[in-house]
Order: sequence, then C-alpha cells, then structure tokens
Amino acid sequence: VLRVGSETRCAKDTSRPTCNGPLPGPGPYQVKFLALNGSEPVAETSWSDPITLKTAVPSSSISLMGSGHSAGMIALTTILSILFAILLAGLVAMLLWGSDSGGVSSTFSKPEAVTVRRYNTHHVYDQPAARL
Repeated sequence: VLRVGSETRCAKDTSRPTCNGPLPGPGPYQVKFLALNGSEPVAETSWSDPITLKTAVPSSSISLMGSGHSAGMIALTTILSILFAILLAGLVAMLLWGSDSGGVSSTFSKPEAVTVRRYNTHHVYDQPAARL
C-alpha cells in the first residue's frame, strides 16, 4: 500500500527527488497502478480520469454563529432535566420508604372488624326508635 504524501520531512529537500511528500496543489492528478516482479512490470492499469483534490478550509474561517442552540431547545432541555430529576427523586424516596420492613416481604391481612354498639345520626334524635 502506498500512501501519497506520507513523507512530510523531506518535502522541501531538493536532494531527494523521490520524496513522497504532500502534493503541491489541488491538481488535477492522474494515477496508474503497476505490479512489479523485481523491477519488471507484470501488470498495469490505464491512467485514471483526472482527480481534483479538495482544499482544506482554515478552522478560523468557520462561522460559529449558526451552530448554536436555540432558546427553545435550551428551555426544553432544562424542563425535561428538571422533570427527570423529580421523577428520580420520587423513585429513590419510594424505594427508601417502602423498605421499612428491612427487606422482609410483608403479607397483607384483613383489618379487624370494628363493632359499633350504638350509632345515632344527627337528623334522627327526636325519633323514639333511634334511642335504643
């Protein structure tokens, strides 16, 4: 595998004409693959179509104004974060409050029956049957 432009140290060294330094510009360039057996070519491809490289843009020229978050997105994120915190606090409180039994499962039992000996409602005091 040959990577074009991988030797950056010899790019400006005129004593090394075979330096595989970075390409001087965006092109256009053409490539051809050649398979060698020693120094004898055994197979080769045709020249490719012209290739023009993309030029990198300096990071200082990239606008940061359009990439910010809108006020609506910030408000929505804040509200959802607060609701999640409340839900999480409720879950933790429920787990702590429900673990009063010390991890022992409790069985549900029927409450004891309550008997009332005499029960008079407020609107039947003057009736003789209610004074039993």
